[in-house]
Amino acid sequence: MKKEVWFGLTIMALVVLAAFVLLPAPSQMSNGHIGLLMLALVVVAIMLGFPTAFTLMGMGMVFAWIAYRSQNPDLAVQQTLDLMVQRAYSVMSNDVLISIPLFVFMGYLIERANLIEKLFKSMHLATARVPGSLAVATIITCAIFATATGIVGAVVTLMGLLALPAMLRAGYSVQLSAGAITAGGCLGILIPPSVMLIVYGATAGVSVVKLYAGAFLPGIMLAGLYILYVIVVAKLKPSMAPPMSEEDQRVPLPAFAQAITDAGSTRALPGLIGAIKGKRNAEVPMRTLLNHLFITLLPALTIAAFLGLAYYFLTAPPPLVVSEGVVAMGAESLGDLQEPGSEGGLSEPPKEVEALGDAQAPAAAKVDSSTAKPVAIAAETVADILPQERQPAPASFWVAMGVCFVALAGFYVMFSFKRLEIFKMLLGSFFPLAVMILAVLGTIVFGLATPTEAAAMGSMGGLLLAAAYRRLNMSVLRESVYLTAKTSAMVCWLFVGSSIFSAAFALLGGQEIINAWVLSMNMTPVQFMILAQVVIFLLGWPLEWTEIIVIFMPIFIPLLPHFGIDPLFFGLLVALNLQTAFLSPPVAMAAFYLKGVSPPHVTLNQIFAGMLPFMAIQVFAIFLLYQFPAIGMWLPEMLYK
Repeated sequence: MKKEVWFGLTIMALVVLAAFVLLPAPSQMSNGHIGLLMLALVVVAIMLGFPTAFTLMGMGMVFAWIAYRSQNPDLAVQQTLDLMVQRAYSVMSNDVLISIPLFVFMGYLIERANLIEKLFKSMHLATARVPGSLAVATIITCAIFATATGIVGAVVTLMGLLALPAMLRAGYSVQLSAGAITAGGCLGILIPPSVMLIVYGATAGVSVVKLYAGAFLPGIMLAGLYILYVIVVAKLKPSMAPPMSEEDQRVPLPAFAQAITDAGSTRALPGLIGAIKGKRNAEVPMRTLLNHLFITLLPALTIAAFLGLAYYFLTAPPPLVVSEGVVAMGAESLGDLQEPGSEGGLSEPPKEVEALGDAQAPAAAKVDSSTAKPVAIAAETVADILPQERQPAPASFWVAMGVCFVALAGFYVMFSFKRLEIFKMLLGSFFPLAVMILAVLGTIVFGLATPTEAAAMGSMGGLLLAAAYRRLNMSVLRESVYLTAKTSAMVCWLFVGSSIFSAAFALLGGQEIINAWVLSMNMTPVQFMILAQVVIFLLGWPLEWTEIIVIFMPIFIPLLPHFGIDPLFFGLLVALNLQTAFLSPPVAMAAFYLKGVSPPHVTLNQIFAGMLPFMAIQVFAIFLLYQFPAIGMWLPEMLYK
């Protein structure tokens, strides 16, 4: 038999052996011990290949009947069926889950818009001067496309067909090529909008909006660590990632650009301006020159727009708090309110003033310089007395503006016609996806829309992208709808099975035994966090992330309040850790996706060997997030104070 089969059988044997050794004799077993036995049997059944959702549902029903039968045998069947109906209804009425089919539909539409080939080619040329440019472009392409689709199998498969042959032809090692594709393709389950975060949020009762805000920076950090590793490897071992040849870096120029270049100007901005106002545009249509000048100025216009918006918000006048319906009062109406004497020091104000309260407080006050007494002003005259002057911009804004101007100047000095063609390729592949992703995430993170509403916007964006690239037809739409329904049904049945299983586990008292055992160890929060992450890491070997979340998260979540751990921060650590489910042999699904489309000489062991360094980087990222929680918690705390 294959090594993977032996490994799986060994894991199952260890689970069964541990269940028999650790559990008491059958005559001494309580309902709680039966619950632990149910947990072990579910893991073994899933590893044998039984469908996860229906395994959870079947086990939950059987053991729930056992739990009810121990209390009242006559009502056991009825109570078990009632439990199934109630749990299924509670899952189906969860509003958060509505966003799952919409995000999945968006992903399938983008996948079929044929953007990935253009995106990879443009990224390859844009990173040509970076060591290990092909692998770097692969990771960036995988991250962007996986973020837009969230479908790991589709991204790894497409990149295996597109990037793996290109890297092997360029002399890249099989291990580095396979590791870059599998690790980059798995980023979509972490970087928002991620279905995994929705599933965790619904399971743990954590806000999906805060999870999205918290997971954004750790996801970018992990992708950056992957790219840094590739660059270091390419520098230290050029044989594993040879530099890009001059032939591959060549970009054909259009006729007008070649004409301007032959006239002596290789830089895009001065060349186009000179062609417009000079004699070099004799054979070039003015419309072509103006269109390309606008494209050339897009970076400057974008930065100017961002700086303008920043200036507008930073210099906005402070808001006035005006109480409605306040009657104007003169100085004489303040009654006995007097300035405290200098010799007596400050004294408490009279009771009459304390009784004014917020509702009777004047909207604004003006100090009379002759009497030094406050004079109350009517709400209607506030705008006249306090003109709405804009605040001066902070010094940091002007520093940022200066940095942007210097960067733009350096950019346009290096911006040749060759880079203009690469920029046009990015405009046709990278920027549409980036704008759509940022629009979806921005509306969620800044509270402009719920995840469900943003998912609907993303689905519409997917339709528009597919139509813009002339890929929207009835066949694509029908296939996308079918795959969306299939995936959504799987997730919903998984939630139903998980809910029934968790209820049966709680009825038997398995959760109480685990809680008592963990609390009896007198662990510190740090020790508990390490134990939980190690358990999740090990579970990622035989199980997928869906099974880990729906089966084991309900066991960990009730313990978090005792150790004072924020469920949001715990969820971010789990989200980073759960990528091991796709990168850890022997059940590393990304490896099998890649093996299915790779050349015959690429073995599964080579793919596994290439994945291991990236899995080590992932463990390092978990360590960084734990040591510096602000990486994940800063954005949610800033946005949702």
